[in-house]
Amino acid sequence: MDFELSDEQQAFAQAARDFAAGELAPHAARWDEEGIFPRETFAKAGELGFCGIYAPEHIGGLGLPRLDAALVFEEMAAVDPSTAAFLTIHNMVAWMVGTWGSDAILKEWGDGLVSGQQLASYCLTEPGAGSDAASLKTRALPNDKGYVLNGSKAFISGAGDTDLLLVMARTGGEGAAGISAFAVPANSPGITYGRLEKKMGWNSQSTRPITFENVQIPADHLLGREGEGFKLAMKGLDGGRINIATCSVGAAQGAYDVARTYMHEREQFGRPLASFQALQFKLADMVTHIVAARQMVRLAAHKLDSKDPQATAYCAMAKRLATDLCFQACLDAQQIHGGYGYLKDYPLERLVRDTRVHQILEGTNEVMRVIVARQILNKGVDLR
Repeated sequence: MDFELSDEQQAFAQAARDFAAGELAPHAARWDEEGIFPRETFAKAGELGFCGIYAPEHIGGLGLPRLDAALVFEEMAAVDPSTAAFLTIHNMVAWMVGTWGSDAILKEWGDGLVSGQQLASYCLTEPGAGSDAASLKTRALPNDKGYVLNGSKAFISGAGDTDLLLVMARTGGEGAAGISAFAVPANSPGITYGRLEKKMGWNSQSTRPITFENVQIPADHLLGREGEGFKLAMKGLDGGRINIATCSVGAAQGAYDVARTYMHEREQFGRPLASFQALQFKLADMVTHIVAARQMVRLAAHKLDSKDPQATAYCAMAKRLATDLCFQACLDAQQIHGGYGYLKDYPLERLVRDTRVHQILEGTNEVMRVIVARQILNKGVDLR
């Protein structure tokens, strides 16, 4: 197994690192403080191909593997996990639209999504359907013009600031088999956006509930076929879990880099912090956990790229491991900074706040354990 990145992958990662340094680092703290959704920055990311990294080439995407996408998201998250995380969500929707959208949808939305001129939100979660996503109540009933959508969604990233909504709605009976997926223009009559949620972190991306009241959807806005929506949603979430895990790895790497520099600069008791063995051990554990998480995430990305039948379990394991270990790494970096780590003058408190939610979204880490347990117990699969 070759763990080395190719020259092309290294160049791609460097381009992302340069973009993060030039376009994210100077503004991340202000976006967080003021709750700014940086549309112009996403458009600049689109110019480099970062809004359609694994979207299919027939809509203008780069069509690259998930491993290459992970390289980009990690570099951006090292500076700004919140903005990077929204970019991962947009990429997921662009891929889903490009893969299962009708010709009409691709013609209308394809180029705009991959260029970053148009942005997208993923609408699965509902007030009463979080971890149990298959119990969602939002319904799309057929009529002579297509479908009429009624219901509500909760915790939708980018809601009110994006142009397209990928909505999971019930077209059939109860359970997963009754769910379909739709591409819904965000300004459609009958869509109402709720209040901006006040969050612990992820403040550079808006989060709002959405209500759909008799929203008319053309028939050709259905993705795939009726009843395939939950299957498509889960395919999206496999990649989404890798994306969020990658953002945790990036944030932890950024926190580690800051802490390592600080240990050389800061002195106590007449000695640099780097000379104290207790802190040396803490830093050693941080980098060990980051490297382990990174390799687990890249393994899961490889499994997904190769269409391995056990990819879902690997994505769940990677998401659980990386978000837990890397959140702790951010906490440890903050601890090394002492009181300064609690101040907004340093990025540590923002990295801690932004990575906390990674253990919750795209399926909580408790649900990740359920997925893995089902794979190894109910299906009798040995993940080796």
